[in-house]
Amino acid sequence: MKKALVVGINDYPGTARLRGCINDATRIAGLLSTNADGSPNFDVMISSDIKSKAILRSLILDVFKDDDEISLFYFSGHGCITDTGGFIMTPDFSRYDEGISMDEILKMVSLSPAKHKVVILDCCYSGTMGTPGLSTNTAAFLEKGVIILASSRSTEAAVEISGQGVFTSLLVDALEGGAADIAGEVTPGNIYSYIDKALGAWKQRPVFKANIMRSISLRKVNPVVPLPELRKLTTYFPKAESEMPLDPSYEYTTEEPDIDHINTFKLLRKMQLIGLIEPVNEEYMYWAAINRKSCRLTSLGIYYWKLLASGRL
Repeated sequence: MKKALVVGINDYPGTARLRGCINDATRIAGLLSTNADGSPNFDVMISSDIKSKAILRSLILDVFKDDDEISLFYFSGHGCITDTGGFIMTPDFSRYDEGISMDEILKMVSLSPAKHKVVILDCCYSGTMGTPGLSTNTAAFLEKGVIILASSRSTEAAVEISGQGVFTSLLVDALEGGAADIAGEVTPGNIYSYIDKALGAWKQRPVFKANIMRSISLRKVNPVVPLPELRKLTTYFPKAESEMPLDPSYEYTTEEPDIDHINTFKLLRKMQLIGLIEPVNEEYMYWAAINRKSCRLTSLGIYYWKLLASGRL
């Protein structure tokens, strides 16, 4: 089982009110609930009417209580930092009682029997998660299976533009496929890399912390090259260093096209599009076929060839 608690809070008192958090949470919940092909993904609980720390604390404990394959907590709302560490805030916050400590959340997560525990925070100072508020605090040490993805460093505010969190906007793009690998898997590490590059060096900096034994997928999208077609890589290239000879029959515009070769060439072009193969001594695959040249695996292609050849993909 994969279970997710998705929380967005707009209704803070007075000038603390936010506009985009519920919308952000709704979008994330929709993406996590199904994969791109419509198949079920996470069993999602979305909550946007939380009024108190006690309610939110009970929901966090609940999402991490079972031995699920993945338990995930997403939060969009206010965050703050004090001399004792970082906090996520609920509408009942007050001075000296700002919210739920990020250290406390990490302890809840660390005690979870779930195989993988994922925390995604889109709030100010969220990078404090996993950093001790006090030097004697052991919450900084991530237990096995814990993954933290935060919208900003411990010293930074998280930006909201036009009623939408900048971080969550990019997270949505990543889950929709922007951070997918060649097999269509969207992993936390790829999500971080995608957001990190998109934000650039001068804006808020996302934070990624993890203690994992293997990569996990948060969502699956339709790959450019479906896996059954990707497996043909080892047929076209019997060895990683092999070159596949081409000729004009692979191109439908020539005088003697071969329908089987044309279909193969369409797939080869898809493989080139995602960086797995390249023409030899020609700039374009078209001219490699017309001039009877060949194509070969790129460095990335060799990596995936080895995964396929060893039965790991």
